[in-house]
Amino acid sequence: MSPGDEHDSFGGVGGSGQTRTRLPEGNSGDVYGGARRPVRSSRSLLTVVGVVVVLVGAIALANRGGGDPADAAGPRAGTPGDSAPTAATGVRPVSGKNGRIPTGYAHDDQGAQSAATNYAVALGSAEMFQDGPREDIVRAIHDPAVVDDLLKGLDASYSAELMSGMGLNKDGTPPTGNTFVSRAVPIGAKVVDYTETSATVEVWCVGLGGLAGAGSTKPVTSTWFTISEKLKWVGGDWRVQSVSQREGPTPVNGDNRASMADEMAEAVEVYGGFTYAR
Repeated sequence: MSPGDEHDSFGGVGGSGQTRTRLPEGNSGDVYGGARRPVRSSRSLLTVVGVVVVLVGAIALANRGGGDPADAAGPRAGTPGDSAPTAATGVRPVSGKNGRIPTGYAHDDQGAQSAATNYAVALGSAEMFQDGPREDIVRAIHDPAVVDDLLKGLDASYSAELMSGMGLNKDGTPPTGNTFVSRAVPIGAKVVDYTETSATVEVWCVGLGGLAGAGSTKPVTSTWFTISEKLKWVGGDWRVQSVSQREGPTPVNGDNRASMADEMAEAVEVYGGFTYAR
């Protein structure tokens, strides 16, 4: 696949040992952007662009080997069920930050899960649509050996034509009076393969993408997907080598009515993101 192939799909299965976060209940209100969405929309903005461009670029340009993976890691310390579902378990998950991205993960399977989950959030963020912030994110989370080629592909993918098709200005900013929404919200994570030098981690996410604002023709919608990240232990931390994605698992759509545009825009501004940890 080549960067910018917007027709790849998401999906997949979350696994055991997930990090779970309770999400707030939606509020009833007038329909935002027209009638309520059907149970399964064909594509949301985030599906088509927010994550696909980034991840397909990572597959095509950063797909390099990282040693033979061993079987999935064995049981972690402690007895399952000892802690609350939303509590972080095990060793301290992270020790520092590179800009706004947590770094310094533990050199074990729990650290790999924490790294992959936070990296999924970074890759699905609105900052990926602007040249400077995108380069900062890519350099912060990827193996240095793949960064330069990956950036070239991503810079070509995030073209002025792509931005225009999304309703954004050519520099990736939203038009006046609109708020651009692009978030990947992890639901859980599991280790698929693990060795001392490499790990493959799947992160189940719900994504939000679109423009919130008066007259927006691209209202904020949601999509469900599973990201698979191949990580390498480089320079004392877990770094991304390659990424793939598949659709789902997707729950049945609930009965909540979509919020009005101004309510959605305000929510994005006042509700900050999380640092996720196993």
